[in-house]
Amino acid sequence: MVHNGIEYGMMQAYAEGFSIMEKKTEMSLDLPQIAQIWRYGSVVRSWLLDLTADALEKNPELKGLEPYVEDSGEGRWTVFEAINLNVAAPVITESLLRRIRSREEYNFTDRMLAVMRNEFGGHAVKTEKEAAA
Repeated sequence: MVHNGIEYGMMQAYAEGFSIMEKKTEMSLDLPQIAQIWRYGSVVRSWLLDLTADALEKNPELKGLEPYVEDSGEGRWTVFEAINLNVAAPVITESLLRRIRSREEYNFTDRMLAVMRNEFGGHAVKTEKEAAA
């Protein structure tokens, strides 16, 4: 089952990398094309990247998808085993936590962070009304 935990970390890394490129709007990057190029000409090539390239070809902007990610339990098992064996596994652990966080409809944690920054440093806080605009 450890391989599933490794997959969690790999998926998270791919997702973050593609997200960075997606946000670089001034370059008009073609994410499906980049994924295709990486499949054969990059050290990050893998079957997982093949699947990613296929998914981006079908839906380059990921329209209609919610940012909700389930876990099948193998990642949890891997994290629990790492803890039980005193093995640091921060990438696998963080990728599991990101999946859990994706399911929070009302993310109280981030709201708390925003209000604390506002209280100690006077940093601006966005309201729901501002975020919707």
